Amino acid sequence: MDSTTGTALTASATDVKRLSNAFCHAKLLLTAGELGLFEDLEQHGPSTQEELSARVGLHARAARDFLHGLVLLGLLDLEGDRYRNSRAASATLVPGAPDYIGGFLHRANHMLYPAWAKLTDAVTSGRPQTAGAKDAGAFLRMLGDPAQRGQYLQMMDSANGLVAPHLAEAYDWRQVGDVLDVGGCRGNLVSQLLLRFPGLKASVYDLAPLAGAFAEHTERLGVADRATFHAGDFFAETPLPVTADVVVMGHVLHNWSPEQRAYLVKKAYAAVRPGGALLIYDAVLPEEPADLARTLVSLNMLLVTEGGSEYTAAECGRWLSEAGCQDVSTRPLGPTDTLIIGRR
Repeated sequence: MDSTTGTALTASATDVKRLSNAFCHAKLLLTAGELGLFEDLEQHGPSTQEELSARVGLHARAARDFLHGLVLLGLLDLEGDRYRNSRAASATLVPGAPDYIGGFLHRANHMLYPAWAKLTDAVTSGRPQTAGAKDAGAFLRMLGDPAQRGQYLQMMDSANGLVAPHLAEAYDWRQVGDVLDVGGCRGNLVSQLLLRFPGLKASVYDLAPLAGAFAEHTERLGVADRATFHAGDFFAETPLPVTADVVVMGHVLHNWSPEQRAYLVKKAYAAVRPGGALLIYDAVLPEEPADLARTLVSLNMLLVTEGGSEYTAAECGRWLSEAGCQDVSTRPLGPTDTLIIGRR
């Protein structure tokens, strides 16, 4: 099977063996990220094996093979005896880069990689395989720990930062007065929209421990004068305490069971002012198996949540219909997500 498209291959024994070792490729990348190797090379420039090993702590027995593995993955370039970041690594794996996904790497390395080792248990029991998924207070305790909160914020920024440019093009924001991002974390998505559309105002509705991070982030990006944070729990408050021309729920619904999604969609749609729209995006599943990456995201949700998974556009359309929406449209949102628009 082609790991990028999910299409079937006429596989030899060698192909199947290579597929069985695909986790090795991922761990090379995740370990390099954990060691800060890409950031180090960006800072110090092309370096020999010995120089790089001394700075990031590679053992002499492992260094050559480890670095050559990263070269063969296309993450490092080797010129003579010096290694440097490839163009792709510089663009995505160095803090401050436009498409930085370091938050993804941390989550994959410390949460998903161990959880996938328990996939057999997950697919036979239907239960998550991470401790936090079974502990209702674990998420709030994580937000209360500055180090863990920082890693979580980076992960969320990595996710919505890639979506924001596509969302800016997928909807006519010039006709919108204000937008509410439900579950919008520290406001990175709406901040990107505010930077692009000077006439727009924005709010984020999320848990109270994120209020300080929201204030700092929007101030740093220069949009604090047009951004407001509303603290609350979207399962506890009915209706939502704020309305807007456009309400966004991105990478939210896949965390919850189908019954909870229907409930959240109804509440979010009720917060849309007449003439506005509810924008929902996730790695929405096709009706037939055609996208391996999205299927893997859905399995991730099995491993780390009590009831979450990805869902189809038709399922989301039913939740919108139950909420009273009669005008639903769907369109791609970049390479990894789908946007579902419910107009009011």
